Amino acid sequence: MNSIRKALREGELEKDTYERVTCAECEKPLKTTNDPDSIATIRTCPDCGREWKEIR
Repeated sequence: MNSIRKALREGELEKDTYERVTCAECEKPLKTTNDPDSIATIRTCPDCGREWKEIR
């Protein structure tokens, strides 16, 4: 699982006009899963199911 920053640099993710992070393949905004016991937030594409982590 890559980080959001690394995925943006590699072209896996893109930012839209409103700075929302979207999947480059599906062009859909990512969903957020927030685990209070973890330092990272998991961002998931609703269509393809790929996941990325975002450090808070």
